[in-house]
Amino acid sequence: QVRLVESGGGSVQSGGSLRLSCDASGFTYDTFCMGWFRQRQQQKEREGVAAIDSPTSTSYADSVEGRFTISQNNAKNIAYLQMTNLKPEDTAMYYCAAAPLKSIGPAILCPFHHMVITGVNRHESTYWGQGTQVTVSS
Repeated sequence: QVRLVESGGGSVQSGGSLRLSCDASGFTYDTFCMGWFRQRQQQKEREGVAAIDSPTSTSYADSVEGRFTISQNNAKNIAYLQMTNLKPEDTAMYYCAAAPLKSIGPAILCPFHHMVITGVNRHESTYWGQGTQVTVSS
């Protein structure tokens, strides 16, 4: 049974930093990719923030590029999202997500990369954590 547990959310002032963690269990880590999504109060859908399937394969939404960094521990069972220079518009519920890597011809792809870059979500096989709130005050 896939289980994702987020921690590290909180309240900070604009310009501050937070590090979110996601403890994952219940799946074979080398066959999954992980990502962070967020949902603001007025949004209907979650938006992709960052995704990772290896240390050299990461992606970021334009709105967080250069400020957020996604990483994993060596065992790949913990994903992190280091957030710096936080802005009030980063205020949202942040969700950890995991999805199986997809084989397309000879390529092995993380479905989250496309969602993060294009904003088009297809979550047929996504597992979700319960979310952690991040609030940034001006």
